[in-house]
Amino acid sequence: MRKVISTENIPIKLWLDDMEEGALNQARNMANLPFAFKHIAIMPDSHEGYGMPIGGVLATKGVIIPNAVGVDIGCGMCAIKTNQENISDKTLREIMSGIRELVPLGFDHHKEKQGIDLMPSGENMVKNGMVERQFESARKQIGTLGGGNHFIEIQKGSDGFIWVMIHSGSRNIGLKVAEHYNQLAKNLNERWHSTVAKSVNLAFLPIETQEAKDYYIEMQYCVDFAFANRKLMMENIISVFGDKVADFQQHDFVNIAHNYARWEHHFGTNVIVHRKGATSAKEVEIGIIPGSQGTKSYIVRGKGNADSFESCSHGAGRLMGRKQAERTLDLKAEIAKMDEKGIIHAIRSKSDLDEAPGAYKNIDTVMENQNDLVDILVELAPLAVIKG
Repeated sequence: MRKVISTENIPIKLWLDDMEEGALNQARNMANLPFAFKHIAIMPDSHEGYGMPIGGVLATKGVIIPNAVGVDIGCGMCAIKTNQENISDKTLREIMSGIRELVPLGFDHHKEKQGIDLMPSGENMVKNGMVERQFESARKQIGTLGGGNHFIEIQKGSDGFIWVMIHSGSRNIGLKVAEHYNQLAKNLNERWHSTVAKSVNLAFLPIETQEAKDYYIEMQYCVDFAFANRKLMMENIISVFGDKVADFQQHDFVNIAHNYARWEHHFGTNVIVHRKGATSAKEVEIGIIPGSQGTKSYIVRGKGNADSFESCSHGAGRLMGRKQAERTLDLKAEIAKMDEKGIIHAIRSKSDLDEAPGAYKNIDTVMENQNDLVDILVELAPLAVIKG
């Protein structure tokens, strides 16, 4: 932990030295919520989000907050270790082409609905709820990457093996669920004359209400869908490797989400922990912390630090907004950073600079700031990157 702010109703514990003013104001708002529990934890990759900073961890008593989970419910990482120690540039490029044929990127979906057996069980559905309404559309979205900071990356590990990593979420079904329940919460808070100001964008649902129960069920479905989405993409990617590489095998599948809320037990109390751009890091729990597309990522083991509600960062974190990156970063310099390392990338124009390495925080600093939260097991250097 780097510092503690004690000027609000409950402390704000920070794992970074410098926090942008907008994100810090959001953390202060969280610390003054009447149902916030114990303290607020801010991870070292934190930056301003909508209502709650990305990289924030909020425990609550008696309520759940849709906007403290966010719109990409269940967004997270998965990674596998392969039995390959090296891969030629020619083969790598062939694999990248094969992946693009099987995995729709950005706003693209599959042309045909995928098998219903690939979808999560219907147990986490509310009758006539948002999941049920979006289910058939989601069958075309499962196994697709999405846009923004989502990626597929082939990496060389410090353990000597080639790894594959995916960052993706719950696509449109998660967005629809998030928007629906956040609007419900806003409407109800206004009806109840809530003391939580509308301007802080943290409308809540008391857990005893039907709306809260429905949100929790549908949120969990989206978490499961996001996992199923990554799993199908990984299966398709592995099939490409199998076609291009002799004697190919996979090992050590790791999956972890970083946008969700769940019941947990902390400081002797059952609370709902909201992680928005933060990863669970229980003692010995294996997790993934990606860098930018030009820097290392990490397979980590949690230390179960109570002060962070057993959490850690979900990545490097943005240093600047997308439009700011496009305005200020030097295209040639960002391309050179990637080319010098021999990384196969997709930075071609100014519009790609929002995901350039210079748009992100220094991952070395982020990892140093959370050495009390996780141990590094494997360092992963990027070889080739596909962005959404």
